[in-house]
Amino acid sequence: MERFEKLELKPFLIEAVKELGFKNPTEIQERIIPSVLKGESVIGQSQTGTGKTHAYLLPLLNSIDPDSQNVQVVITSPTRELANQIYKEALKLISHHDQEIQARCFTGGTDKQRSIDKLKQQPQIVIGTPGRIHDLLKENALFVHQTKSFVVDEADMILDMGFLEDVDRIAGGMPEKLQMLVFSATIPEKLKPFLKKYMANPKFTHVAPKQAAAEKIQHVLVPVKHRNKKKLIHDMLLSYNPYLAIVFANTKKMADEVADSLSEQGLKVGRIHGGLPPRERKKVMKQINDLEFQYVVATDLAARGIDIEGVSHIINYELPQDLDFYIHRVGRTARAGYSGIAATVYEASDEDALAKLEKMGITFVNKDLSGTEWKEAEDRHRRKNRQKTDREAEERAKAGIRKPKKVKPGYKRKMKWEMDKVKKKQRRIKRREK
Repeated sequence: MERFEKLELKPFLIEAVKELGFKNPTEIQERIIPSVLKGESVIGQSQTGTGKTHAYLLPLLNSIDPDSQNVQVVITSPTRELANQIYKEALKLISHHDQEIQARCFTGGTDKQRSIDKLKQQPQIVIGTPGRIHDLLKENALFVHQTKSFVVDEADMILDMGFLEDVDRIAGGMPEKLQMLVFSATIPEKLKPFLKKYMANPKFTHVAPKQAAAEKIQHVLVPVKHRNKKKLIHDMLLSYNPYLAIVFANTKKMADEVADSLSEQGLKVGRIHGGLPPRERKKVMKQINDLEFQYVVATDLAARGIDIEGVSHIINYELPQDLDFYIHRVGRTARAGYSGIAATVYEASDEDALAKLEKMGITFVNKDLSGTEWKEAEDRHRRKNRQKTDREAEERAKAGIRKPKKVKPGYKRKMKWEMDKVKKKQRRIKRREK
């Protein structure tokens, strides 16, 4: 535990970390904790699974004053599920303090009046979704005018989901001298004006993943080959017989279409996307965690921060437009040392995206499903290379064989025979060179 102790955290946090089983700080924790302890504002760019949540929770809780009944830390997160996860982690840490520290979680989809009632005494730590936190400010139930630190977690997702305006309004009610911590997998251009507005001279920390995806994931490519894509997904799921599989689609509409199709084909399917009412989403998450579903269809909402245990298979019905999300998707499987399979159904139009993923360090294996059996499929590069080689050979062969000045009957056949002879000779030379 020496290395966590070197970070100069209070004894109750060292004790909490020990109980959580953390041995050494992760790279982002090592780099960010000292800055946060000094009161600096920070932009942390990192992907899921890097230990980012504890990178800000540990130093912020270290600075909490239990005797002050003011809101000292506010943490916003784009989804209810993520907010609840952060809240649970915060509770584990503060339970080791010898004084009482109050943390509250406020998210949409819960009774607003009950939330207001809970605020008769202001908690030191507030965690929640931007919309609900902003509502509580408007109702004059929550007071953030003395808040010292504001965390914006998964900022690019907050932007995508249209919550940045709420975050802006929350920050607007806080003191001018505010420590702001922004964490994001990507830093889109549209996020930059917000960062500039509230962060004068932030420390920027980018933690690149050691590898694009977990070691124990097998990345499988399955060609569509003019088949019905939804039927192919159904057959793949039956063939894999997963412990738990998540099928990813890019939009709510497509996720519903895929889920409906799989249900019509006789599978019991859960679905998670932003279009579900809060109560329904909570119910589905409970059913998934209670292992009521073997198959779940989801949008990328489920790939960012939602912890679903025991995912053995990820299937990409379509590749995400932002390829970083491929890493987030496949990161749902092969957790805690287990292995996993990430299968992508692809078409010719996906070639550029697949090439980019290969440059990011993903190694694909090519497979196809014939009936109920998996077999090795031809490497998509091989056909491309063969076509290129054949074309080059043909051009070289043509260059070496002159068309006769006087054309006799059967000259085309004779020219083809000559060209084939040249091609064979070139192939023999190539083989010898190898």
